[in-house]
Amino acid sequence: MNRGIQDRSVNTEDEEWIRRALILAAEAAERGEIPVAAIVVGPDGLIAGAANSVEELGDPTAHAEILAIRKAVAIVGDKRLLGTTLYVTLEPCAMCAGAIVLSRIPRVVFSAFDPKTGACGSLRNVLQDSRLNHRCEVVGDVLARESSNMLKEFFTSLRQL
Repeated sequence: MNRGIQDRSVNTEDEEWIRRALILAAEAAERGEIPVAAIVVGPDGLIAGAANSVEELGDPTAHAEILAIRKAVAIVGDKRLLGTTLYVTLEPCAMCAGAIVLSRIPRVVFSAFDPKTGACGSLRNVLQDSRLNHRCEVVGDVLARESSNMLKEFFTSLRQL
């Protein structure tokens, strides 16, 4: 299946940012949150990062991507995050993909595909839909094994409770 995802050679910078996001995701798991994290990076480096906080905040919209985008917008002082890359440990859902499009993030790099809710190639591809006024470069499957293993371990531990 052609998911519209960029073919790419290994990019060590992308891997390094995903590794940093995986650290945030592990911290979220320790708090009882689904271990997903997102980092917004600009030309000068890290702008903002966040992990899922749905349980902590009691807010179904408190996904890592939404929280990282909110923080980045506040720091940058502009609703448009031009010239940035969003790194996320799991393929964004439709809600998060919509926020990415609205914030004009030009590039998204994610780790694991999400066959149940992924909106960047799995179920749909919101980020590259030609009917929208903004499209992103999308790179997926960066350190996917690490992210998938963390998610599997988290859900296995939940079932054992």
